Amino acid sequence: MHDVILHHYPQSPVSEKVRVVLGIKRLAWRSVQIPRLPPKPDLMPLTGGYRRTPVMQIGADVYCDSQCIIRELERRFPTPTLYPGNGAGMPWGLSRWTDGPLFTLALSLVLGAQADELPKEFAEDRGRLYFGPDYDLQALKRDLPHILAQLRAQLGWLQQRLGSGRAFILGAEPGLPDALCYYLVWFIRGRYAGGAALIAQFPDLLAWEKRVHAIGHGQPSEMDSATALEIARASSPQTQTCADADDPQGLVPGMRVGITPDDIGGDPTVVGNIVSVSAEEIAIQRQDARVGEVVVHFPRVGYRVTRA
Repeated sequence: MHDVILHHYPQSPVSEKVRVVLGIKRLAWRSVQIPRLPPKPDLMPLTGGYRRTPVMQIGADVYCDSQCIIRELERRFPTPTLYPGNGAGMPWGLSRWTDGPLFTLALSLVLGAQADELPKEFAEDRGRLYFGPDYDLQALKRDLPHILAQLRAQLGWLQQRLGSGRAFILGAEPGLPDALCYYLVWFIRGRYAGGAALIAQFPDLLAWEKRVHAIGHGQPSEMDSATALEIARASSPQTQTCADADDPQGLVPGMRVGITPDDIGGDPTVVGNIVSVSAEEIAIQRQDARVGEVVVHFPRVGYRVTRA
């Protein structure tokens, strides 16, 4: 079996979510650090244009978006489970909150508080990516009291959940909901000057944060990007052809499609031929001169698929 390779950078909050999952599963994995800003010349051959972080590579199979990455880790390494107490399903509904409105609030807090300090290139990239072409970081700065009020109330929901004496969100064992919530607490603490004081208002949340931090990130070891590309080139994709007779869009294996995040980020479209399609995931085959044939996996939720 090929190694799990995570293309990421240390400051990435969404990568922290995946790193916690790797810790829960106690996995050894290879760490390839990528640039924080495009261009990302040693990532694009794998993804076909997808620029967000992180990306997971296993041989010549490439997994984009933390949804896809985490589902594949659970499929390949089912124990310890991410769904203790038969909790499957519910965490993905929770993720629509943590990766949607709650993430937007945390990001608005961090970018608004640093509106006058961020490097221009970074501010322009992240502003456009998360808030669209008409982003206004100064408006976020002016709105900080409102943002904090919204965030404080929602962190209080986690405090209520953890205040019942449970060690983790689903009970005695850590699971996917802990990774989904922890990465935002980690982001606020690390990137907002008032983060420690904000989190200290919630003693049970604070104690839980320490328990999740203690889980760690498994056993990472460094790998350079050239080696990762060579592994892809020397491997063959292992994704099996799979159809979904009930697909609402009529997508079938062999069809040429384009896939784009379904938001205002203005990301490039990744084009390829469908290998596998289901209610939760779509995988497309593509060719690149540097890596040969790869199969790139995307979640269906949060992504728009169009016929190319």
